[in-house]
Amino acid sequence: MGLKTENKYLFKYEACWSDGNNALLCLNTGDWRTSRPVINDELCNSCGICMTFCPPQCITKKDNSFVINLGFCKGCGICAKECPRKAINMTPEGDYTDDCKI
Repeated sequence: MGLKTENKYLFKYEACWSDGNNALLCLNTGDWRTSRPVINDELCNSCGICMTFCPPQCITKKDNSFVINLGFCKGCGICAKECPRKAINMTPEGDYTDDCKI
């Protein structure tokens, strides 16, 4: 039995990513992610380890800093665990509005 990707099954998908083996997974992450990664730009040295280890590859480099696409982020925390400078913290979803910390 395969993963159903039509809207009539289980969920409406918004974000899609590949596992590297030609399998495509589509999920709406906003409904179930309990925490989000937040980058402290003052601690980040732009090494790119977070981007390398992010399973859905939702971290990209823009200018001299990194940006996390929260539409794709699953909230797994691997980026925070792998960051050697501890520049990424996992913060509960309820502690943030769209653009600022409460």
